[in-house]
Amino acid sequence: MKTLTENYYFDTSKPNAACKIGVQLTELLLKTDRPLDDVIIICIGTDRSTGDSLGPIVGYKLSKALRKSGKKQQKNGITVYGTLSSPVHATNLESILSEIYFRHSKPFCIAVDASLGTQGHIGYVTVGTGPLKPGLGVNKQLPDVGDLHITGIVNLSGTNDPMLLQTTRLNVVMELADIIVTGLLYCLDPIHSVQKPHISFFNPVKLSHYFTDRQTE
Repeated sequence: MKTLTENYYFDTSKPNAACKIGVQLTELLLKTDRPLDDVIIICIGTDRSTGDSLGPIVGYKLSKALRKSGKKQQKNGITVYGTLSSPVHATNLESILSEIYFRHSKPFCIAVDASLGTQGHIGYVTVGTGPLKPGLGVNKQLPDVGDLHITGIVNLSGTNDPMLLQTTRLNVVMELADIIVTGLLYCLDPIHSVQKPHISFFNPVKLSHYFTDRQTE
């Protein structure tokens, strides 16, 4: 992975946003020299706060989709930590990270979390290299998480972030979660279908048609 941090913003109200996120994630994964046969998705947050529930909702939806596809049964594949029933949050993050590195010898971690931003960026998804600093709205020192990171900007950043998280619209969170999950699925599926040198078969043009069709239904 390049030492220079790369960050990309995606407006989820634009056509084919999920496709574009999937393409960008794939491009970033292609740049790494790390093995990709044990991908860990760490979805951070709590369902006790609407704005901070993005991570657990993504984890729930992604786990459900992977079970349907049978990838959960792969010896080396994709593992999701952080769901609505078993969230990863400020109080258990360190123990979960210890568990991950105990169970997985060479994990490649993608961290997912909610974030706050400017008025014009509410509803955007960011994708970037390197770890994210979790603990949105929590005055606590937490470890950095992830080799790549994804955030969904759920509300405006301000002086009273915990209150802003509590008053975040659930609709914003759900729409962001759907886009993130779809982008992840279309990125991760080629990685585990073929050997890494050939994962460039990922076809953004084909996916563009798929998402255009879905939006017109």
